[in-house]
Amino acid sequence: MAYSEPKQAMSFEKDKQYLATIYTKKGSIVCELYPEKAPISVTNFITLAKGGFYNGLTFHRVVASFVIQGGDPQGNGSGGPGFTLPAEIGLQHSKGALAWARLPDQVNPQKRSSGSQFYIALEQLPFLDGQYTVFGQAVRGMEIIDKISMGDQIEKIDIAIEPKKS
Repeated sequence: MAYSEPKQAMSFEKDKQYLATIYTKKGSIVCELYPEKAPISVTNFITLAKGGFYNGLTFHRVVASFVIQGGDPQGNGSGGPGFTLPAEIGLQHSKGALAWARLPDQVNPQKRSSGSQFYIALEQLPFLDGQYTVFGQAVRGMEIIDKISMGDQIEKIDIAIEPKKS
């Protein structure tokens, strides 16, 4: 299946929450997505997940007290779906933040995000604030995130839409 950069965001319902469940052999990680803060990013993540893009890919980068990173079809940090995304920078890197990886400023001064490679922050990472697009937050499964090792596989990512909890 060919994927392309989303030109506009999907329509999101304000009274709903969008949840991504990342399934691994070690357990499941549930992330709330933030379409109101990063609509193009969330649209892209949902599109890739629903299309099976992430099925069988690995966490190719795991750095203790920093991040776990996955979503590269090459498995080495160099791959993606063939496009990048506009920066939607604004949210902070709290523990469990879900964000897009990207190329460094020298070759990417617009801070465009990777089209598929994402990371989850293992700790609060304030030095990354204002530099990367955060588009979600782990709400369940931090104990699973802490167990992920380099090479662990993403079995699949499911998307659920639920009524917002008040």
